[in-house]
Amino acid sequence: MTSEEGDLWESLSHYHTDAQGAVNLMRDPSVGGSYVGCEPMGLFWAIQPAPGGREGLRLRKRDVETPYSVHLSLLGGHVSQWDGRGGEPEDGPVLATTVVDRWYMAPGVRRIEVRQNSVVGTMFLPPGPGPFPAVLDLWGMGGGLVEYRSALFASHGLASLALAYFGHKDIPGPLNCINVGDSYFRAAFQLLQNHPQVCEDRIGVMGLSFGVYLSLRIACQLSVSPRCVVGINGPVGSFNKFASEDGQKESFEEDQKHWSYDEQGYVSFREVSLPSNIPQDNHVKVENLCCPLLYIVSEDDLSCAAQENADEVERRLHAAGKSHLFTRLSYRGAGHLVEPPYAPNARVSLWTTRPTMLMTLWGGNLTDHAAAQEDSWQRILGFLRSHLLRKE
Repeated sequence: MTSEEGDLWESLSHYHTDAQGAVNLMRDPSVGGSYVGCEPMGLFWAIQPAPGGREGLRLRKRDVETPYSVHLSLLGGHVSQWDGRGGEPEDGPVLATTVVDRWYMAPGVRRIEVRQNSVVGTMFLPPGPGPFPAVLDLWGMGGGLVEYRSALFASHGLASLALAYFGHKDIPGPLNCINVGDSYFRAAFQLLQNHPQVCEDRIGVMGLSFGVYLSLRIACQLSVSPRCVVGINGPVGSFNKFASEDGQKESFEEDQKHWSYDEQGYVSFREVSLPSNIPQDNHVKVENLCCPLLYIVSEDDLSCAAQENADEVERRLHAAGKSHLFTRLSYRGAGHLVEPPYAPNARVSLWTTRPTMLMTLWGGNLTDHAAAQEDSWQRILGFLRSHLLRKE
């Protein structure tokens, strides 16, 4: 498969056929290659940059209105490595080929660019007239506008607003600072509420990484009333002070005293997010939470102190008599970037090239991370449906 950036990604697996020469991926185990065991979607979640490619790649869909086109080839004999560029591998002939298109948008899903009331984002609406329950979708400090999770939500019947808040050309101010504050996130939530195809009292908020802090802040301090919140591997506070109206005027990269590096020079931001390292004044007032919270924790997260933050949220909700609002899911061997299922994990990827190239550690191993993504996605959809679809 060739990514939108032009990089080649590939995986391979070895199977023994049955007496009729057939392989059933739902039944038959892989005996070698990129993964082993019975993994029906293994060829997709185990895909990695081809040898000789660029360093630090992470596979992310940018244009959700086009599919990933994945070229599948059935090869005879044992294959140790194949460059995927055509022709026959040394170990055996190509017996059959096909192309599978993998879409993030189901037929009938509508994508609508949003530039309204200073809010920058993309709305996704399921097929049909609605009104629909909805999700405000927030990502982390990678910045820009990430749409593929929202496109999938709409494909599962939930309207979703993918919201930009950092590092986007249509948001005024320096790209390396958060130039928006509480009024911006309140306006985004209210934009969803006021949309004629959205159920105004059935809106949830979801965040990954720094988006967890923002999701909790929206639910606890912005005088709006989400039905539920989902957080994945994120902090309960912000190391840099978040001004209520103006955002953060300090760059995330200005204060590096809690950055750590491994022997290869890869950076980890885990200690930045330790609750003990975040000034108390910068913590969200989670005791104000009035809706259910699903908190997902990866036990091999090298970018965020996810377990410690989950412990802090749970402790404070318990002290406030609100333990019933908190649900934790923990996944052994999973890394920071828990995304929708069958996307390959990047344990390390490029963070910046300025002033020099810097790689960041996310954590996770392929197999455990893939299992976490598959399980958590079903749990997230179930959680959202249970709280957004039921009548109060």
